[in-house]
Amino acid sequence: GGFSVDNATLTRFFAFHFLFPFVIAGVTILHLLFLHETGSNNPAGLNSDADKIAFHPYFSYKDLLGFAVMLLALTSLALFSPNLLGDPDNFTPANPLVTPPHIKPEWYFLFAYAILRSIPNKLGG
Repeated sequence: GGFSVDNATLTRFFAFHFLFPFVIAGVTILHLLFLHETGSNNPAGLNSDADKIAFHPYFSYKDLLGFAVMLLALTSLALFSPNLLGDPDNFTPANPLVTPPHIKPEWYFLFAYAILRSIPNKLGG
């Protein structure tokens, strides 16, 4: 048995790679929120309360709701129809009666190709 990367594997790969930046952004936002609440290290011992600016709850919740709605829309798009925004599978169906143009048989095999092509598949050709 061989190893192959199937469509399901690629779909999972692309879905996780789509979600991973949002996970990083979420952890970054959590970090900034905790940094805003508790402040950073203050080795000089200066009073930094004047520098802290409180977030207005309305704007915070509005931004979180908008982010959640956009994330829900993009996640549902990526999980329910992952091929919607991708490139189409443009492949040419194989035609056993025509040698592909990139295959150039040697001139001394041409008679054998002609004989083999003349035998139908039903007869073992």
